[in-house]
Amino acid sequence: MNWITNFVRPRINSIFSRRETPENLWQKCDDCGTMLFHRELSDNLNVCTNCGHHMAITPRARFRALFDGGVFSEIKVPDPIADPLHFRDQKRYPERMKSAQRETGENEAMLVAAGEIGRTPIIAAAQDFSFMAGSMGMYVGNAIIAAAEEAVKLKRPLVLFSAAGGARMQEGILRLRQMPRTTVAIQMLKEAGLPSIVVLTHPTTGGVTASYAMLGDIHIAEPNALICFAGPRVIEQTIREKLPEGFQRAEYLLDHGMLDRVTKRTELREELITIVRMLLNMPPAVRGDLPAPDPAETAPPADKPAEKSGQGAASGT
Repeated sequence: MNWITNFVRPRINSIFSRRETPENLWQKCDDCGTMLFHRELSDNLNVCTNCGHHMAITPRARFRALFDGGVFSEIKVPDPIADPLHFRDQKRYPERMKSAQRETGENEAMLVAAGEIGRTPIIAAAQDFSFMAGSMGMYVGNAIIAAAEEAVKLKRPLVLFSAAGGARMQEGILRLRQMPRTTVAIQMLKEAGLPSIVVLTHPTTGGVTASYAMLGDIHIAEPNALICFAGPRVIEQTIREKLPEGFQRAEYLLDHGMLDRVTKRTELREELITIVRMLLNMPPAVRGDLPAPDPAETAPPADKPAEKSGQGAASGT
């Protein structure tokens, strides 16, 4: 037995051989193609550090960056009837739901939470595009109503983050009922005198755009987000004309008066704090706390009695 061949050489090869890099350590930017280290990307809120392209971000990751200290409490959303139409295409609707739940770790396409931003209590709701394209079904309708009711109950403003490919086809006409239901939910806030702010992210399309996504008091969009009812390809095929450059993108809509702001994701939290406090007639947010004064430093010397209030003013008259 040749111990050099059978033992030493394999041992050396195992030490110096090239180790495979896990696939999840790097992510390629969809726009510029730059390979981004996963920690650097997550620290920058899934915004490319090279070109500024805004990639998808989950509602939980968004809320951790939005709320003070990343602390928030989820608001319970009533569960709708499961598979009311017994819909099936290539798969049964319940199978698609279970697959999306396994892939995302979420129960449905919207997360509702309560917390504080800049010490300002708010209610927030965010759609998850990775869950069946963030499609609006009965659950999303229930979620927005639950968020609005909680906001009215606690007298807090509502911040909505939209991200959807439209309404959920597997629920048929029941999905279309969510458009008037969510419209009524936003009207509840207006009647209570509470502001609603909508942040439109890429993409926001279909029935979502035609309902609650365009009914806020303030509309903010992330850069280059697609915001529309029918997509540009459908419009071009219908009118048989070439659409303008950047049509239906956030910057185009801002120029044509459909939006109030286009704000980078990394700057969005501070802007939301400022806008919410302005709408609530509150003073500017506290940016930091000074340490309490040391009692030993503020106490008068033992051999010198403290001056009485008004003594200095009296002696000067």
